[in-house]
Parts: sequence; C-alpha cells; structure tokens
Amino acid sequence: MTIEAHIEELRAELKWCDDPAEIALITRELRAALAEKTRLISELEAAFPASE
Repeated sequence: MTIEAHIEELRAELKWCDDPAEIALITRELRAALAEKTRLISELEAAFPASE
C-alpha cells in the first residue's frame, strides 16, 4: 500500500468512526503517516533537486 493510500484509508475510517478511543488511535496513525509522507518528500527533494 502506498503512503497516499494509507492516508486516504485512515481519513475514511475517521469519517465513519464514532468511538472516541478509536478516533484517538486513528488520529495518531494519521499524523504518523502524514509525517512519514513529509519525510519521504523531503528525501526525494534532496536526492532530486529541481533544476532552475
């Protein structure tokens, strides 16, 4: 599963969840996935800098 797919799956779960404990867990997982996406993008940008 791609990081994008994982993020979308977590967002979909949050949309339909009504259990506060589960919402907290999914929110933590979503924040971690978003941080991972940011890290991956930073690594790619460092490896392949945009030419001007």
